[in-house]
Amino acid sequence: MDDAWYSIGELARRTGLTVKTIRFYSDRGVVTPSGRTSSGHRRYGADALARLELVLTLRELGLDLATIRKVVDSEAALPEVAAAHLQALEVQIRVLRLRHAVLTAATRRGSTPEEMTLMHRLAKLTRDERHRLIGDFLATTFRGLDYPGFAGIARSMTPELPDSPEAEQVAAWVELAELSTDPDFRALMRRLAEQHAADRIDVGPRRDPVADIRDAVAPALDSGVDPNSPEAGQVVAALTSRHRPDDLLAWLYTATDSRRERYFELLAVINGWAAPDSLAPVSHWLSQALRASESRGGSLSR
Repeated sequence: MDDAWYSIGELARRTGLTVKTIRFYSDRGVVTPSGRTSSGHRRYGADALARLELVLTLRELGLDLATIRKVVDSEAALPEVAAAHLQALEVQIRVLRLRHAVLTAATRRGSTPEEMTLMHRLAKLTRDERHRLIGDFLATTFRGLDYPGFAGIARSMTPELPDSPEAEQVAAWVELAELSTDPDFRALMRRLAEQHAADRIDVGPRRDPVADIRDAVAPALDSGVDPNSPEAGQVVAALTSRHRPDDLLAWLYTATDSRRERYFELLAVINGWAAPDSLAPVSHWLSQALRASESRGGSLSR
C-alpha cells in the first residue's frame, strides 16, 4: 500500500487527536477515507492529514463543526469566516474584560451583593447610556451658571470609554460612574462651579484661580521654599494681589477634596491621559504660607 496512506491510529499520532475524535470527524464527512483494507479498516490519504490539521486549528480558534466543514469543503471562504469569528471573539473579549473588572473591583472593595449588582449594571451601559449619565451629572454641576467657559470645562470632564477598553479602564469607568451619581459629590462639584462663576462676576474675566495658585506655588514648592519664610510671603503677596484670601482658601478647600481628585484620576485612566498632579501639596504649602503671612502682620484682605 502507498506510504501516503494512513490508518486512523497513524493519523492520531501525527495530529495529536484521539482515534475516537478522528472516527467522529470521518463519520460526519469532515474527513473521508480514501479506501479500506481487505479487512475493512479505513485508510486515509495525505489530504486527510492536511484537513485534520486545519480542523484542529479551527477548533482551537473556537469555530463550530458545521462552519469548519464548510471551510474544509471550500463552501465558505476562510477569510470571511475568520472575519466573522474575529468579530464574535472581540465581543466575547469585551464581555470578559467587563466581568474581570467588576469581579476585581468587588474583591478589592469587599462589595455587598447590591453593590456588585450596581457595578455590573454600570459596566454594561451602552455608549449613549454612559453619555446620558455623565451628561446629567455635568448639567447638575453647571446648569444656570453664567460663564461661557463651562462648556469647554464640561467637555474636558467627559469620559470616553474606548470600544475595546482595558480592564483598568472598565474598572475606572464603574468607579467614576458611581461617583458621578453620588449626591454629596454632585453638591461638591456644584459649589466649585458656583465659586468659579462668582469669581468671574465679581472680578471679571481672568485666569482660573486654581491654575494660578498651582503655577505660583509649584516653583516654590519644588525649590524647597519654607512656607514660613519671607520668600514664601512674596508668593502670598502676589496671589493676594489677584485673589481675595478667603477665595483662595475656599478654592483650595474644595479643589483638594479627595473625591474631586479621584474623579480626575479616573478620568485620566478612562481617556488614556497622563495622571493629573495632586493639588494636596500645593494646598498644604499655601495654607501654611497664608497663616505665616498673617502672623507676621501681613494683610490678608483687600
